[in-house]
Amino acid sequence: MTRSLPSSATASLNLPHARGLSAMAPEAGPRGLLLDWGGVLTSDVFVGFQIFCKEEGIDPLRVRDLFAADPDGRQALVELETGVITEPEFELRLAALLELGPDRATSLVDRVFGSIVAEEEIFEALRIARANGIRTGLLSNSWGIDRYPHDQLPELFDAVVISGHEGVRKPDEAIYEIAIERLALPAGQIVFVDDLPGNLKPARALGMITVHHTSAAQTLDELEQHFAMPLRAS
Repeated sequence: MTRSLPSSATASLNLPHARGLSAMAPEAGPRGLLLDWGGVLTSDVFVGFQIFCKEEGIDPLRVRDLFAADPDGRQALVELETGVITEPEFELRLAALLELGPDRATSLVDRVFGSIVAEEEIFEALRIARANGIRTGLLSNSWGIDRYPHDQLPELFDAVVISGHEGVRKPDEAIYEIAIERLALPAGQIVFVDDLPGNLKPARALGMITVHHTSAAQTLDELEQHFAMPLRAS
């Protein structure tokens, strides 16, 4: 599946609890950590899509082409991520585009994200960073605004930017500017992590430090270098 798809996951994730957090004060350098949700704070969304396709008997290439090249598919996705249409409305449109029939539209997005789980190592790093004075933020394109554990977000993030609430989505530069403003830091002091290279380009253009997430280990290695502190639980 092409990596032009959204970054979101279900609100039913079992998020890891904080363990012992480091008391080390960070050295001079970046002061903010901005994270994508799906594919960074969760397991690989695209692997999840492949599992969904197998379970539903759908050709994965059909789904890839739907969101990468089909105008109707792209439009439906943009409207969902910017809050123009609701999740049930999107499910009906997606089911029709995939020729699944309206009877299979109900809970379709739940099934798409059914295999997605929390990425515990990244959550732990997030908590450690925040406990050591790093301002933390969420910047996510949403497949429905209710697909986040909203009651837990305040303990994780100083700033939350979800596309369905804002009416704008990555990679539109405006949503990055919202995140910068809410973090209350200069762009050059923010490290942004996303699994989609296309979402990193606008962040770099605005002056942010960027990390292309491909695995928890790789991302943690880079973040520990940027923040000059250990971000793994001891």
